[in-house]
Amino acid sequence: MFFKKIPLLLLFLSIAAFVKAQPQQQQLDSVLTLQQCVDLAIKNNLTVKTSGTTMERDRIYWQQARENLLPTLSGNASYGVSFGRGTNSTGVIVDAAQTKSASFSLNSNLLLFNGFSAINNIKQNSLAYQAGKMDFQEVKNETTLNIIALYFAALNSEDQLSQAKLQFEGSKANLDRETTLNDAGSVTPTDYYNIKGTHGTDQINVYNAQTAMLTAKINLLEAMNVPFKKDVKLERLQAGQTPAGYTQTPDEIYSSALSSLALIKAADLRVKAAEKEVAATKGKLFPTLSLGGNYQTSYANNSPGSFSSQFKQNKYYGPSLNLSIPILNYFQNHNNVKLAKLDLQDAQNNNNNTQVQLRQQIEQAHANMTNAYDRFKILIQQVETYQSSYDATKVKFDAGVVTSDIFIISKNNLDAANVNLINARYEYLIRTKILDYYQGKLSF
Repeated sequence: MFFKKIPLLLLFLSIAAFVKAQPQQQQLDSVLTLQQCVDLAIKNNLTVKTSGTTMERDRIYWQQARENLLPTLSGNASYGVSFGRGTNSTGVIVDAAQTKSASFSLNSNLLLFNGFSAINNIKQNSLAYQAGKMDFQEVKNETTLNIIALYFAALNSEDQLSQAKLQFEGSKANLDRETTLNDAGSVTPTDYYNIKGTHGTDQINVYNAQTAMLTAKINLLEAMNVPFKKDVKLERLQAGQTPAGYTQTPDEIYSSALSSLALIKAADLRVKAAEKEVAATKGKLFPTLSLGGNYQTSYANNSPGSFSSQFKQNKYYGPSLNLSIPILNYFQNHNNVKLAKLDLQDAQNNNNNTQVQLRQQIEQAHANMTNAYDRFKILIQQVETYQSSYDATKVKFDAGVVTSDIFIISKNNLDAANVNLINARYEYLIRTKILDYYQGKLSF
């Protein structure tokens, strides 16, 4: 009976092992904060990962440049069989049907001087590695900014849905009232059907807002590279997180960006790395001085003595001082210097272009922020105005003083103003975060 159960047991264990081996989907908290979203995005984003491997590659290049100053050590061993007349270790020609021989050697070399090319190469790779770290930080900053924008877009969609539901509930109350009056013959059919049509529009707006909210959350979770979870919730912003007017001027933001933005630091470091590349390439025009050492020994079966005795007797070793003077090598060294200077020129041009584009982007971003803030303030006043108008019109409509057309116009004005105000608030928040990004002080 036990042996009959073995196949079933093996099947169960195989399934268990397979399930355990499968990658587990990342579990999301029921309520995600903005910080959690940013952390998950940086952890999972493929662009961030690629930038991280590029940075690690630069570190290895730097490490190799330093290790090039270490002495080299290599060993060689050979064993051969020859037939016919041969020469033994004493130089005597002997007849032998078969000669067996072996040789062993150790060689070492230490660079003493090569026009400081190796030293400058170390500095070049060190600066390139530092630039790679700045690139990595820049990718993380851009990912953070993108997640903030998508997070705010999702919150905006939630607020729009809440507003749509308020409008729907309000129009439902109006429709219930108008239905009662219509049944009693106290309102005109035109007023009744206008209110009923408005309620239908509000119902469609709720549906559209739900779809928009779902899309916004999908976009956010896709940017985080995590599976979509329909019931995921986002932590709401506190009232105090709606900032006042932005105080920094474009010049102040630009000055701060020059000293803090990773993108600028990377471009500047690449100029310095290119300068060291020129110096390292020029160093190859100078002679190379190195200290060497070698140890060799050999064995042959047609020579007197055992293997161990020949190994000791045939050894020879000693140091050497080597000088290599570049005289003519197809002008490669001279042309490499010219190419390095062109690399330097490209790095300088890229650095200058980066700074010019940065100033232009900051000026445009600041203008967008100012317009968004002005629009936000105007819409606050507009909502207050339309709210007062709606309250007064509703009183008159309930009293039968005005028709449904006038009431619906007033309601639509208020609804549109509320929707625009919600959009304006989040647009302004995003615009301020963009300026924070340029100053290297993204916070949430």
